[in-house]
Amino acid sequence: MLTSLRAAVFAALFLSGGTAQLAAQDVALTSRDGKIELSGTLLGFDGEFYRIDTEYGELTVDGSGVQCAGPGCPNLDKYVAELRLSGSATMAQVLMPALIDAFAKRSGYRALRQDGDDTHFSYRLEDQKTNEPVGRFMFHGSNSDEGFADLLADEADIVMSLREMRPQERLRAREAGLGDMTGPNRSRVLALDAVVPVVSPSNPIRSISPATLARVFAAEISNWNDLGGPDAPIDLHLPNDSSGLAQAIDDQVLRPAGLELAAEVTRHILPGDLAKAVARDTFALGITSYAERRNTDVLTLTGDCGFELDASRRTVKTEDYPLTAPMFLYFPARRLPQLARDFLSFTRSPTAQIVIRRAGFVDQAPEEISVNDQGNRFANAISVAGEGTTLKDLQRMTRTLTPMARLSTTFRFEAGSARLDAQSRSNVQQLARALELGQYDARRLLFVGFSDSEGGPEANRKIALRRAKAVRRAVTTAAVTVNLDRVTLDVDAFGEAMLMACDDSSWGRQVNRRVEVWVR
Repeated sequence: MLTSLRAAVFAALFLSGGTAQLAAQDVALTSRDGKIELSGTLLGFDGEFYRIDTEYGELTVDGSGVQCAGPGCPNLDKYVAELRLSGSATMAQVLMPALIDAFAKRSGYRALRQDGDDTHFSYRLEDQKTNEPVGRFMFHGSNSDEGFADLLADEADIVMSLREMRPQERLRAREAGLGDMTGPNRSRVLALDAVVPVVSPSNPIRSISPATLARVFAAEISNWNDLGGPDAPIDLHLPNDSSGLAQAIDDQVLRPAGLELAAEVTRHILPGDLAKAVARDTFALGITSYAERRNTDVLTLTGDCGFELDASRRTVKTEDYPLTAPMFLYFPARRLPQLARDFLSFTRSPTAQIVIRRAGFVDQAPEEISVNDQGNRFANAISVAGEGTTLKDLQRMTRTLTPMARLSTTFRFEAGSARLDAQSRSNVQQLARALELGQYDARRLLFVGFSDSEGGPEANRKIALRRAKAVRRAVTTAAVTVNLDRVTLDVDAFGEAMLMACDDSSWGRQVNRRVEVWVR
């Protein structure tokens, strides 16, 4: 008996901890036979496991094998799961409530909102039959910086962020005992948005290149006349500088151009205020999120080679539009309550993808796009084909892809790296789960690599093929339970044969380096 209890307790130490935070109080956990006792400060209880700070460090213990004594012990009969979420106000105020409401209805719960101050509110989930509380979702809606600070201070269980965790934040997280925040299951892309330049409907300008956009916000261009518009100064508008969206704008617009933001910029705390200010000012230029564009006109991104890229639900989902802005959830390396795990599982469901779309954001549900619905991609491939792309290459690509449909699931890599970018890492999990569920049984999936046009054509094709194989390997590794005898997973590569953007800029080359998934 003692041996089995000791094994159970020490096996539990390798699990990650709970989330429902209780007041930090001393407790003693004693095995059922009274021969083992652990004492320390109770850090949390998730309905199944205790998380305590002991002289041996932070430990997690299976509650079924111990008895709890002390002022911090939870009520096991009326346990209410608690989850603390902190970070992006946009996600907290718009997206998450919509998902919680849908989750509650599907699960037989009633979701009741309880407001606090300007940045705090909570949702109480009750059983519709008994009216008993089953969970509480507590929100601190501020910005991504505050969310990561709360995580490091153990004041948040989930961070909502409009940007990736920065290297210095990851370092501080590791120093705080949170482990590697870049590891598997430590983050997830919940939904997609995009960074878009916007003007008033009364402004005659309809397009701008990313390089020019950066120069405008760096004050190197300050008059609309330089952009083909009227002789008038450009009024600049951006989100609050502490918001994740503002930081994403800096990362995607200014830094690639090696420029710094001008001093004369009007900042807005709420995205809706930015859209209103730009819409009523003919000479205003703003950058905001695709979901918050409202009554403004979104400028098309252009390049010197003639390519044009518009922001739309489909181009954001495929990352063909270059300035995508994934909406992240970050987790500590500890157990979440069962209710929270059920909710997070729900957020990946088809029902949740519909909710995300109705909330104004871009969902991640894979879509099959026929060749006829892909615009001028093949025509553009022919028109910009260089000396390295022969007619034979184009014919082979057309012959291979025309009978198939392109999935909206696309994979791209971080700049100067063989590592998939954040959205693509999430796409790996999404496609892996679809394979495990048998959604592509008896079908053929073709992972197709494309490259930019720098370097020789044969070298580019080989690089693109290596990337396609790497993506296929990542997906099959993640799809643990898939029966690979039921689906065909092939790879191919066409190098620089189908450019998506002008190859004369870093952002254009980044768009062109990709792995697409085609299905038949």
